[in-house]
Amino acid sequence: MNDAKNLIYDGTFNGFLTAIFSAFDEKIQVANIQNEFTAQQGLFSDFEEVYTDDEKAKRVWTGIQKKSKQASSSLYFAFLSETDGIELLAYYYIQKLFSHKQKVHLNYADDIVLKINQLAKSVGREKHRMEAFVRFQMTKDGIYFANIEPDFNVLPLISKHFKDRYADQQWIIYDVKRKYGLYYNLKIVETISLELNKAHMNSIHSNDAFTEEEHDFQQLWNDYFKSTNIKSRINLKLHTQHVPKRYWKYLSEKKAI
Repeated sequence: MNDAKNLIYDGTFNGFLTAIFSAFDEKIQVANIQNEFTAQQGLFSDFEEVYTDDEKAKRVWTGIQKKSKQASSSLYFAFLSETDGIELLAYYYIQKLFSHKQKVHLNYADDIVLKINQLAKSVGREKHRMEAFVRFQMTKDGIYFANIEPDFNVLPLISKHFKDRYADQQWIIYDVKRKYGLYYNLKIVETISLELNKAHMNSIHSNDAFTEEEHDFQQLWNDYFKSTNIKSRINLKLHTQHVPKRYWKYLSEKKAI
């Protein structure tokens, strides 16, 4: 009889760390770790639902950070990649951290270590792109609003950047792909959900959600961007390397009809 178990958690990072705590504390033979939204029970394994416990999660996280701050950062970034199977991969990575005294997180000859670091770098690049490409628009409620649609779940990583940069403005950054956002109310950043019928893209047509002044400003910026471009010097291939086309629909300088 196979005693291996699928551990099912709530999809949060603390929920994942709680599952790790349970696996070590109960000496569970782990077949897989899956979030409750995509979980599929294994054919030859039982499943166990893990309830998030912030104290247990903190104990695991503290242990990882004691091993290496760099490893903990790579682990968190990789987790946010949402790659299929990331939980089991991260579990094996944590096992290696706790079972080796040497700096195993720097052993890139190890396939697991290499994969975690590759994913972390990809998420890091997406974080920096989002910090550069977010374009706010002023709503009629006096709140600056921006859509994003990143490949990875980078909202938790860009929160501090925008809180520091726009500390005197209320703003919302909404991930239309994952259907949640960040709202800064001049004091703290909160996680929110919104009922949006469609994403608010930068368009040449005005939108009832935003002020007329905002639309005029966006159009002025768009015209300025076009006027300063020298067509004969445009290197589209290089440009799309720095500003991939998937971001264009949210950039005011690239308004679409």
